[in-house]
Amino acid sequence: MSMSIWKRKRQKRKKSNVKIPHSRMEQHQDEELNGILQDTIDFIQELLGDNDDFIIRRFSVYGTHSAALFYISNLVEQKTINHELLKPLMELPNHIDKKELDKEVILSTLSEQILYQGQLKRETHLVKLVDAILSGETVLAMDGVQEAFHIDTRSIDKRAVDSPDTEQVIIGPREGFIERLGTNIGLLRYRLPTADFCVKTLKVGRLTKSKVAICYVKGISNQALVDEVEKRLKEIDIDAILDIGYIEQYIEDSHYTPFTQTLLTERPDSTIGNLIEGRVAILVDGSPFAMLVPAVFNQFYQATEDYSTRFLMGSFSRFVRMFALVFSLIVPGLYVSFISFNPELLPTDFAVAVAGGRSGVPYPAVVEVLILEVAMEILREATVRLPKQIGNALSIVGVLIVGDAAVQAGISSPITVVVIAITTIASFTTPVYNAAFALRLLRFPLAILAGLFGLYGLMIGLIMVINHMLSLKSFGVPYLSPTSPWHTQGMKDSVIRFPFWWMPKRPIMFQSENSKRVNESKKAIKSQPRQIFGPLNKRKK
Repeated sequence: MSMSIWKRKRQKRKKSNVKIPHSRMEQHQDEELNGILQDTIDFIQELLGDNDDFIIRRFSVYGTHSAALFYISNLVEQKTINHELLKPLMELPNHIDKKELDKEVILSTLSEQILYQGQLKRETHLVKLVDAILSGETVLAMDGVQEAFHIDTRSIDKRAVDSPDTEQVIIGPREGFIERLGTNIGLLRYRLPTADFCVKTLKVGRLTKSKVAICYVKGISNQALVDEVEKRLKEIDIDAILDIGYIEQYIEDSHYTPFTQTLLTERPDSTIGNLIEGRVAILVDGSPFAMLVPAVFNQFYQATEDYSTRFLMGSFSRFVRMFALVFSLIVPGLYVSFISFNPELLPTDFAVAVAGGRSGVPYPAVVEVLILEVAMEILREATVRLPKQIGNALSIVGVLIVGDAAVQAGISSPITVVVIAITTIASFTTPVYNAAFALRLLRFPLAILAGLFGLYGLMIGLIMVINHMLSLKSFGVPYLSPTSPWHTQGMKDSVIRFPFWWMPKRPIMFQSENSKRVNESKKAIKSQPRQIFGPLNKRKK
């Protein structure tokens, strides 16, 4: 048998000094099917032949046309290949005349009368066919035909939709995203059954070719924001995207800051709530998180449960979280400044008790606080990394036994252990993990400034933190919106959550094309409830 043209081209490339691209598939971007089945087999075999799970199944369509199926056995359902592809292609139905199936009409006949798959596409580029095979699709190529089918037969095991681990609620839905992109988009469409809900997909990563989806609501999300998100995603040039965190690091506005400028969530209901405010959601195949942009600091102490309960309960819970957030940030620094520089600000009895407790500690208060903070961070990290059964036991041992032993050994005073313990507990109230990490990180420089300069150093540190936050933006939106710049409508959903009928418009900072979300004429129903039942008549004797 004569050497195929693909093998001759490969030998020519080896002899030439042409620079080899990063991926072997980049060498064949413009090559198309030539109608010779053996050449197609040689081309795909050259790229995928080293894989034991790559299958080439040669057969004849109704005994007249030579053909071949190409697929990865670990990515497809074998029963689908056997019963929905091979069987109908090899057994001629009674209503079709074999004489009419010439090479000119064979593709249209197969797509219109034989193959019943919902996702059936034609392709002429060889590289795109290889991409389809690697994505779990099955390629059907025939001799004498310069087009091939790629059929969606992907079948990959996935975990069931379950309650998200990172965003637990008492009142609210229990559904959470999983790793499969199609299922996640389906969860969003289930909750948002409108034609305005749009999904754009693209592939990112030269090797992984990860499928990325941009979700938004047309008419609510500003089109300039959607275009900017798509532009930033297309500018990413990396070999692999393994998680949505890779994309977050590329598209955020400021890279050298502890504050996250995107919001990651596992909850479909939270994603929908942000979409109808005008934000854009980004999902990646293989990641159980949705990334919402733009993100403002106001979101990081809010929880989905705030909207599922009455506004008084939601407002109280949100206020507690905000107080705990500020408490966990400044209390270690305040404690150090009071003990080291300004003990006169403490009540006399309390100051005497603190001094007595620290009598055996051999180093300053700032060193004591830093040692305990580092110990708590190590304990927290160890608890996360260890198996669940061992991690729970370790946390109890670390908090009770190690803390008591540190006090008994004179390494720390009892009041310092209490301060650090309360600070650590307060940091757990922040619903968003990334935001809590930023506050944990900032506690260290604030405590050091308080140890060097007292209250003056702590205030300087807080001013620097606030100024830094004022300089941040997320996709052009100021990070401290709606506080700075001030937006009255946005402040109705900040520390205090107002009733829904008092918030008729969407947040102004997103410049939504449709700003109204509540019919203002219906507010009277809330303020003046109709009386349905009249007074009861007395029972007649």
